[in-house]
Amino acid sequence: MSIKDMEKLRTNPNIELQMPDTLNIVSSTGDNIDAKTDSGWKETLAKISEAHPDGELAKQYGKRKSTKEVKTEQARKKHKKIAKQRIEKIMQRQK
Repeated sequence: MSIKDMEKLRTNPNIELQMPDTLNIVSSTGDNIDAKTDSGWKETLAKISEAHPDGELAKQYGKRKSTKEVKTEQARKKHKKIAKQRIEKIMQRQK
């Protein structure tokens, strides 16, 4: 519809035009929040991740772990799981 045609419709009292109330403008799409984050905030997140090495922030912003640290963590989780299973078996026997 041209502007000229719209002006004709506006002058007609029997026709009600639907005009948009608000416009949704999207500046960017995707989930890349790091592209918009400044370095000062990233440093703060890195400090938080150092204080909580097992947290979700440590996975994204923490310093890289050495091979020894990774293997130690895997062994710790494995033995923790085995110990938990043994405790559950003992608890079931006592019932």
